[in-house]
Amino acid sequence: MQVLSNSRRLSRVLKSSTLLSSNHPVFTSSSTCPRHHWQLRSTFFSPSLFSGMIQGNCSEVPRQQIYSMTRSSAWFSSQTSSDASTPTDTVKELYDKMLESVNVKRTMPPNAWLWSLIENCKNHDDIKLLFNILQNLRRFRLSNLRIHENFNCNLCREVTKACVRVGALDFGKKALWKHNVYGLSPSVASAHHLLSYAKEHKDARLMVEIMKLVKRNNLPLQPGTADIVFRICYDTDDWELICKYSKRFVKAGVKLRKTTFDTWMEFAAKRGDTESLWQIEKLRSESTNQHSLVSGFSCAKGFLLEHKPHDAAGMIQILNQTLPDAKKLGITIELQKLVNEWPLDVIKHQKDEDRKVCF
Repeated sequence: MQVLSNSRRLSRVLKSSTLLSSNHPVFTSSSTCPRHHWQLRSTFFSPSLFSGMIQGNCSEVPRQQIYSMTRSSAWFSSQTSSDASTPTDTVKELYDKMLESVNVKRTMPPNAWLWSLIENCKNHDDIKLLFNILQNLRRFRLSNLRIHENFNCNLCREVTKACVRVGALDFGKKALWKHNVYGLSPSVASAHHLLSYAKEHKDARLMVEIMKLVKRNNLPLQPGTADIVFRICYDTDDWELICKYSKRFVKAGVKLRKTTFDTWMEFAAKRGDTESLWQIEKLRSESTNQHSLVSGFSCAKGFLLEHKPHDAAGMIQILNQTLPDAKKLGITIELQKLVNEWPLDVIKHQKDEDRKVCF
């Protein structure tokens, strides 16, 4: 098989280099790998590939099981905190004082009271009181002070952060509406707090809901938005979703970060999708010339998929020459992943007959 012969050539090239000398303490042979693991690897590598060079880690994670567990739990993560709760004493006291100031004394309460209320929110009922007082404050500003402008976006950001902190996502989403009764000025920074929650809980469904709100309310997309969205798509193994949003970010002219390209290219390489990989690499090269560790190894994997082991070895050598010393240890780790994990990822994903290309 051509792949096996090219893999042997890659092995010889890497063995002859000072980068992957066989006397490197990390690159020792392993005899603990199960037989079936090596048989799966042989689809991409000969049994002798990297022999005496890489110490294999043969503990195999049941990826499909973990994926289905995260997908099933994700449905619940986007739900609101609907458990019975009562407002905390501090929040209730501040709320009553502010309400009295507006409705009885007919004066605007001190800003410090509102900030204190936001900081002290501990549960869903606290957030409910927060939004109630915001609505009363907006009404008072309009009717008594003739102030038609909303509160500034800093307030909206802190309100959204409080919603995320207590899990009151239903109210957090309300903070993203441009036209609202609370006087809030939504911004993409507020959306990032909700997206970060979705990222932490690997909740693609919540991410889609937030991105719909971002679009409907004309919030500008930022590089940080793409970074979070791409990571969620990667963590939930949703290639179609990352293709959908990549088109949206590219069309909007968002300058993607190195970390965003890393996530995108690694995902394409994991799927064995060289067509998408090289088009992503073209976009990456237009914004920066130097490879990161992840993007460089993604290209090396692309060369291996195209039966070009010499080019793959050349890419690894370039990384060894250009990366800072602090990051060179990562080359060893990535090589171990390339041998022990990546072939199985490709085999798993290439079982899908309908492969969607991002471009």
